[in-house]
Amino acid sequence: MINIHELKSGDTIITKYGGAEKEGKILQVDHEDKKVLVATDENEFWYDLDNLEPIHLTEATLLKLQFHKEESASSPAGGTLYVRGPFSIRWFEEGHDPLMQLHYRDETRNLTAPITLNELQNHYHGMTLFHLE
Repeated sequence: MINIHELKSGDTIITKYGGAEKEGKILQVDHEDKKVLVATDENEFWYDLDNLEPIHLTEATLLKLQFHKEESASSPAGGTLYVRGPFSIRWFEEGHDPLMQLHYRDETRNLTAPITLNELQNHYHGMTLFHLE
């Protein structure tokens, strides 16, 4: 299950309802009732937390978000570098500490565990003040 404190307006998640799973964007989070308003292609609906799933961060997810892989700056020892404008993600192999480095201008965040798409969106917003879509 997803933690409500990790969810913010604009985050992308998976909704589950009636056996169907759909990607959607969070419009509003109600911390008191522990419900989340999500817009999918079809509608807007309030979901309980047990009907929401995070999207695991993968290379395909990053490419969909318009990051591009910098082949010249990537190596097995130095990790794989993904860049979108002045924001970059260096993704190391499993077992490396840190597992990921997020970098924007003069700020670098070292992450020691895998993160989900909504967590990346929150880091991106915290570092750039723009939402990652």
